[in-house]
Amino acid sequence: MNAIEIKGLKKTYGDFHLGPLDLTLPAGCIMGLVGENGAGKSTTIRALLGIIKPDAGTASVLGAPIGPDMRQAKQDMGVVLDEVGFPAGLRAGQIAKIMAAAYKNWDQSLFEQYLRDLDIPTDKKFSALSRGNRMKMGIAAAMSHDAKLLILDEPTGGLDPVVRDEVVDLFSDFTRDPGHSILISSHIVSDLEKLCDYIAFLHKGKLLLCEEKDRLLEEYGILQCDQAFLDGLPAGAALGKRVTPYHIEALVRRDAVPAGTEIQPVTIEELFVLLVKGDM
Repeated sequence: MNAIEIKGLKKTYGDFHLGPLDLTLPAGCIMGLVGENGAGKSTTIRALLGIIKPDAGTASVLGAPIGPDMRQAKQDMGVVLDEVGFPAGLRAGQIAKIMAAAYKNWDQSLFEQYLRDLDIPTDKKFSALSRGNRMKMGIAAAMSHDAKLLILDEPTGGLDPVVRDEVVDLFSDFTRDPGHSILISSHIVSDLEKLCDYIAFLHKGKLLLCEEKDRLLEEYGILQCDQAFLDGLPAGAALGKRVTPYHIEALVRRDAVPAGTEIQPVTIEELFVLLVKGDM
C-alpha cells in the first residue's frame, strides 16, 4: 500500500491554480515538496488533510480516500503545519492531555523524552515559546502517538542549524521502520537533500518533476560552457541556465550531452533554481 496517492488533483483560489497534480509516496519513504512561496505546497498538504476540498481529482492517505471516512487514517497520521495550532495558554502537560484524549496510541513517556531531547521548556505557555520551540513542540506531539505517516509543512522553519540537524535525524530514524513514511515541505532544500528518497518540484501550482532523489542527481548535472557550445547541444539537452561574468552554467541531462563532455554534479537546490529561473 502506498502512503499517499494523488491523481489529477486541482484547486483554484482566485488567480492561483494548483494542478493537475499526480503524486505517489510509497510506504517507508520520505518525499520532499520543494517550491517557492505560493507554489502550492501548503495547498497540497491541506487538501490531503481534508482541510480544503479539491475542485477535481482524487487523493488517498494510508489507503483511505480523503473525506469523512478517514478517521482511522487520521489516527495514524502525525501532522505539523507551518503554524502549530495548539491553544496559546496551554503548557506542555496540558497539551499532552489534549493529545492523549485525541489519539488512542498516545505515548506520554515518549512525548516527555522528546521534550527533554529537544530542550523544550515545559513551564511556559505555548504563546510564550519562541517560534522554534513552538515548532519543536508540534514535532514532539506528532511523533508521540505511533503514527505511520508524518505530514510536515515547513517543520524546520525557525530552528537553528544544530537543532534542525537533530530534528532531521529524528525524521530519518522514524522511517527506519518500513511501515513509516513522511511527506515534508521545506524551503531549506539542504534538509530535503539530506533526508528524502523522493523530491517533487512545484512551481506556480504545476509539478515540474517528481523523481527519486538519487536518480535526479544521476540524470542531471551542471555544464560550464559558452553560448556557442550550448547552442550546439541537441534540443532538450539543457533545461535552464545562468550567465556568470566568466561562462554559462547550464542544467543539462547527462545522457543528452556528447560523450566526454565534463559535467559537474548538481545539488537539489541548484536543480530547482535553474529549472525555475534558468532562462533558455
